[in-house]
Amino acid sequence: MSSVKPLLSAREMYKMADDGQNLTKEQAKKKGNVPGEAIRATNVMDSREEGRKTFQWMIGPHSVSSFFRDYWEKQPLYLKRNTPDYYKNIFSTSVLDKILHEEKIQYSKNLDITTYTDGKRQTHNLEGQAYPSVVWDYYNNGCSLRLLNPQTFHRPVWKLLYNLQEHFNSFCGANVYLTPPGTQGFAPHWDDIEAFLLQLEGKKHWKVYKPRSEEEELPEISSPNLSQDDIGEPVLEVTLEAGDLLYFPRGYIHQAQTDEDVHSIHITVSTYQKNSWGHYLQKLLPRAVDLAMAEDVEFRRGLPLDHLRVMGVVNSDIETPGRSDFLSKVKELMERLLLYAPFDAAADQFGASLMHDALPPLLGPEDKMCSVHSGGERWCKKKQQVINCVELDPDTHIRLIRGNVLRMLAEEDGVKIYHCLENTREYHQEDPQFFVMSHEHAPAVEALIHTYPKYVTVESLPVEGDDEKMAVARGLWERGLVVAAHPLESRDDD
Repeated sequence: MSSVKPLLSAREMYKMADDGQNLTKEQAKKKGNVPGEAIRATNVMDSREEGRKTFQWMIGPHSVSSFFRDYWEKQPLYLKRNTPDYYKNIFSTSVLDKILHEEKIQYSKNLDITTYTDGKRQTHNLEGQAYPSVVWDYYNNGCSLRLLNPQTFHRPVWKLLYNLQEHFNSFCGANVYLTPPGTQGFAPHWDDIEAFLLQLEGKKHWKVYKPRSEEEELPEISSPNLSQDDIGEPVLEVTLEAGDLLYFPRGYIHQAQTDEDVHSIHITVSTYQKNSWGHYLQKLLPRAVDLAMAEDVEFRRGLPLDHLRVMGVVNSDIETPGRSDFLSKVKELMERLLLYAPFDAAADQFGASLMHDALPPLLGPEDKMCSVHSGGERWCKKKQQVINCVELDPDTHIRLIRGNVLRMLAEEDGVKIYHCLENTREYHQEDPQFFVMSHEHAPAVEALIHTYPKYVTVESLPVEGDDEKMAVARGLWERGLVVAAHPLESRDDD
């Protein structure tokens, strides 16, 4: 496994980033930027800080630090706000109706029709497109509606989830649940995600139960439908009203029912699915074994002749010298294995997986104006030619377009740059997106990662040769992965 080493120290990289935050008046004029005595970058938003602020807003008035200290993966949190409009801009029943009428919603893929009566959960999905009149007929007959991927159809949900994704460094998804008055749509169960329930309209009565055993704490997979006899007494029983929040860790059993006089619609935001230490070790240990076997003869020595006679379930209760020696040797090799464990490479594999899972960035007008997404060449109907031709210069200030937009993996034949920029809002609709660059160019990407959200000049990128610096910057620019501090100057009059 080849390593990628920066040509500049972290201190040097942050110094050149500081130099990129303010352009002089002369530099601004030269590059066609907005005039002024102190020229600031047009788009200075830090996506990771925006993510933290979004999460702080979602769980407020609790602080982020107190939430992770007292509740995260430990116990439920119920927030009673008495502010019905707190989450109103995220989603609503009217938005759901609009989506049903304007989008091609498919049963099972996008929408589930469910009931839970007399202890039995049923799904009533038809095949093909879910037509609004049919869906609302189901609702009027006591069926719950579950919209499975609202971020695909509604921009405010996309924005919420993308911001949270930047904070959690883990895919964030959502489902919307609309439940008629006096009904329950789902059986008691636990999930394999950290769940944040944001009540949007109406109210719903929730019962939450602790995991039934230590083996069911923070589970890797969700449970099947459970019966009332399986779950015992709730540890939390509350009625969520509009503006309220309920969080519970994965593994906590839950069920909910609406009152007789009012419907309920809430959105469940989920994160940290398959994001445990165990999942990290599943990536780490196989590669560690491969490296150990390649480099250490002790891992290639043959097993003892009697290992099948002393090991196995039938021998597990029989203490013999051969069994003790075998277990001691395994322990020795496991400790030795840590010497070969590629800790960073395993983390990079996690990062590459996140780039495949992740929602794409939601770009604002300033991002687009200062990047390939909107700025630059376009066709002029009046002149019948391409106009607004722009180019990066050595003194152009650039940065990554978002803090977590890419992940760099070093391999023997080059460096792979995985990114989420070309993903769609539909989960895994696209194959993993990546491109390959040389090891010599990789320090430039590393510098951009470490200096984000600050800007650096193209000429300060830690790559040998001016042409090489420009090649790296253009490659990232043309893929939409970097943004300039200001719109680039048109070359049409050159």
